[in-house]
Amino acid sequence: MDLYKQAGVDIDAGNEAAKRYARLAKSTLRPEVIAAIGGFASGFALDLGRFKEPVLVSGTDGVGTKLKIAMESGRHDTIGIDCVAMCVNDILTVGAEPLFFLDYLAVGKLDVGVAESIVAGVAEGCRQAGAALVGGETAEMPGMYADGEYDLAGFAVGCVNRGQMVDGSAVREGDVLLGLASNGLHSNGYSLVRKLIADHGLRLFQRFPGEEADVAEVLLRPTRIYVKSVLRLLAEGIRVSAMAHITGGGIPENLPRVLPEGCEAQVRRGAWPIQPVFAWLLQASGLPWEEAARIWNLGVGYVIVLPETEAARARRLLEDEGEIVYEMGRVARGERRVAFVD
Repeated sequence: MDLYKQAGVDIDAGNEAAKRYARLAKSTLRPEVIAAIGGFASGFALDLGRFKEPVLVSGTDGVGTKLKIAMESGRHDTIGIDCVAMCVNDILTVGAEPLFFLDYLAVGKLDVGVAESIVAGVAEGCRQAGAALVGGETAEMPGMYADGEYDLAGFAVGCVNRGQMVDGSAVREGDVLLGLASNGLHSNGYSLVRKLIADHGLRLFQRFPGEEADVAEVLLRPTRIYVKSVLRLLAEGIRVSAMAHITGGGIPENLPRVLPEGCEAQVRRGAWPIQPVFAWLLQASGLPWEEAARIWNLGVGYVIVLPETEAARARRLLEDEGEIVYEMGRVARGERRVAFVD
């Protein structure tokens, strides 16, 4: 045991971390969960009363180089929310309700307090999404990661009735594009962000230009989870034609993925305000707006495409759920792409 510890792996620390994870996971459990964290696997009894034509939907993702900001600042409590958000927002685009989530944390040397903080964020993300945290893996790998470094990824499984899936086939000319505001950068474009921060001499604990918060806080704002707002929209019977999660590639790369052939999304450039973080990035990078929009979300984290007759009611419901909503454009005939218009 001591020899293994000398090689860089602390089994006792791993056991202590697992105990703390189990306590965090309890706050996320759903009644369908059969086995608790600690065994080799977890079970989930799908409610066939609710899902009569069940389609299981899965998604996996990581957090990317945003992790470097967490590690450099010593702030680890929200990065787990990002991990959950990137997965559950993806499966939400087809109308799936997230059911459960598992995470994977790889470290060079296990610091139980840091690991607990990371997984506390994962648990908070699961609570926001209504998903159960049913398990995970912590891998201590000296030599693969330096002390103090880690990587975080995970996956979500959800369910939707086959007849209620949102697949983009209902998109029509004249449909309205509703954008839901982001919390900032979410989890994309950080390699360039970190370069710009370094090039302009910004330090993590100084105030971010145009903000009251410091640089680390602005850059670590967690990805917004849209699950409860969008599921309420669907439950209220709003006819939704398509939905897109705006991640890497921004609006120009993600929105066309849910459009049928012959449909073009015409997005108005001035339809929503530019948040201070994006205003600074645009100025610091010198990038044209259209190119920047392929790297960052520029303030819109999720797009809902729906008939014009549904737009006003949908907006009211989403705002009741706390979302900031922008009518950002319409669907027109054309190539399967995004066209930015004035």
